[in-house]
Amino acid sequence: MKGKALTMLATGDLVLDMADAESYFAFVAPTLSSADVTIGQGEVVFTDTVNTSFSDHPAPPCDPKNIGALHSSGFDVITLAGNHVYDSGVPGIEDTIAGLQAYGIPSAGAGMNIDEARKPAIIERSGTRFGVLSYNCVGPKESWASPDKAGCAYVHVLTHYELDHANPGGPPTIYSFAEPCSLEGMIADIQKLRSQCDILVVALHKGLVHTPIKLAMYEQPISYAAIDAGADVILAHHAHILRGVELYKGKPIFHGLCNLVTVTKVLTVEGADTAARKQWAKRRKELFGFEPDPEYPKYPFHPEAKNTIIAKCTVEGNKVSRIAYLPCLVNKQAQPEILKNDGRGRHVFEYMDKITRAAGLNARYEWDGDEVVITTE
Repeated sequence: MKGKALTMLATGDLVLDMADAESYFAFVAPTLSSADVTIGQGEVVFTDTVNTSFSDHPAPPCDPKNIGALHSSGFDVITLAGNHVYDSGVPGIEDTIAGLQAYGIPSAGAGMNIDEARKPAIIERSGTRFGVLSYNCVGPKESWASPDKAGCAYVHVLTHYELDHANPGGPPTIYSFAEPCSLEGMIADIQKLRSQCDILVVALHKGLVHTPIKLAMYEQPISYAAIDAGADVILAHHAHILRGVELYKGKPIFHGLCNLVTVTKVLTVEGADTAARKQWAKRRKELFGFEPDPEYPKYPFHPEAKNTIIAKCTVEGNKVSRIAYLPCLVNKQAQPEILKNDGRGRHVFEYMDKITRAAGLNARYEWDGDEVVITTE
């Protein structure tokens, strides 16, 4: 019936690269399953095909059986546009979409061609229609779909380095911005979807990986353009570390939801299964200046990435009426735990407040029971 209050939850990146995938959702599955709509980002494809595309730094595919863990944990939509979507070539995309469909989980952001990749996922709950679009803003170009190539929907972000002082070889000012044609494509998709749904969600794979606080120049303008075109909620991932939240025209932009379940061995020197991945594990430490916590062997990310959140939107009268997040902490077994308003929960609250203010974003946070409501000053 129309008008019933509904709950939409959203998580960051998902990588299910280990056996017994369901066990990693043990502490969050009841909450995810209780929502009317739960959205997650599929960071890595599900296929039995070995890697066939070695663009950027390819991740090994996940066992297709592990899609069952997404279903049993309550996911209703999986977004797929991201930098690893083409790591196993066409079979990886085809098998992932088919595997999700077998469990009744629609996806958005990837397809056998660009038209399929740009199609939204639309689901209905109690008379309210949720539409979801998904775009990769980080490349590589090999992952992009075209009229006759499988891949993902994308916004092409350009980067320009400008040395603006008399110091050859010194640190430049970095400018990044969306290439106009691809941005217009995203805008057109949103405008088309607007009349087909009540709540319009845009997922953006964006941001500076493993880098605390900082937003790249392109991130806010693309998010604003999506809202100006008709989006109600912006969800972002890829950075593998939390980002702050802002409200633009009253609409929430979750600039980085970090990870939820992202279990993998190949990002460590010890666990890398190829020479190329071993070299990337070493280079990653040098590029981003962090050492994974040795007590987290299945979760080899920035130490601050233990802090994560689940976004929560309440929908009433076909509109978002309340914006919040559930504070979470990833434990040493790589399992995210939903926290309460206690010492651990307040630690995540304080971290979110710190990174939001340091980034100059306008969101402010208040406890409401064990949830954190998002408002502005």
